[in-house]
Amino acid sequence: MAQSASSAGERRLPALRSGVDEQPHIVTSRENRWLKAFRAALRGKGPLSGEPIGVEGPKLVEDALRSGLAAEALLMSESGERDAQPILRTLREREAGMTVDRILRTTDKLFATVTGTETPQGVAALFRQHEWGIQDILRGPGPMRTHAPLVAVLAAVQDPGNVGTIVRSAEAFGATGVVATRGSADPWSPKAVRASAGSALRLPVLRGMAIPILIAQLKVASVELLAATSAQPSETHGLGLSAQVDLSGPVAFFIGNEGAGLPTEVTHSLDRMISIPTTGGVESLNAAIAASILFYEAARQRNLDR
Repeated sequence: MAQSASSAGERRLPALRSGVDEQPHIVTSRENRWLKAFRAALRGKGPLSGEPIGVEGPKLVEDALRSGLAAEALLMSESGERDAQPILRTLREREAGMTVDRILRTTDKLFATVTGTETPQGVAALFRQHEWGIQDILRGPGPMRTHAPLVAVLAAVQDPGNVGTIVRSAEAFGATGVVATRGSADPWSPKAVRASAGSALRLPVLRGMAIPILIAQLKVASVELLAATSAQPSETHGLGLSAQVDLSGPVAFFIGNEGAGLPTEVTHSLDRMISIPTTGGVESLNAAIAASILFYEAARQRNLDR
């Protein structure tokens, strides 16, 4: 993978202003292999298996490092160099083992060509995917589980902003993990990671699962399958979101497509529908808002049990 400085568009610069001993490469060519890798990660719809996760912004990058993700490369622009100092210190403290040729600097103009945001933040990193399994989704990210499994299942939720918001609410209210079934936007896509405020990098996440396989695995684990509706409980033979429904046990909330709702294969497998009735002319809630209400109620009930 090694390239000469001339062919790679890289050359050495003096050490960073903070006195860091390492001398990062400066990238001057749009065709540099690392810029291509950052461009693919930060402008794509999510990494394929084995590809890195692209993260932009000093806070998200530092949060990802502190959460234990392994960084593969760090890129900073001229104006982002100052904001990158805490990240470089974190790398040294963790002895992350990132080689100097993967700490890169470039111009503000070239940095803007790799990012998918209107206002680039000047710092980005590529992170190795964490390998999660179904047991991680049921157990949660911490060393000890204090509550029963609480899982968010995205069933063809296609808007990355909704996906990220759901993941953020899931973490905020104590969910153990997230599953994005086939047809859903990738929780590790750049837009979803930003919308999740980094939650997608901390919570266990499974991507691209087939719904029948997931349902079978959840049922084997004795997890109750639930979904929300805006209809009145009497219309669906469901339960209202109140003291009527017990969410303290193992639960998976299925959140459906923004327009079409839940696939038939999900509705036929659900244990219960939970009503979130609305008033006035509002027919339904945004998928992310409905999911947040469900997770809040689950957290409220579980906190009462402590």
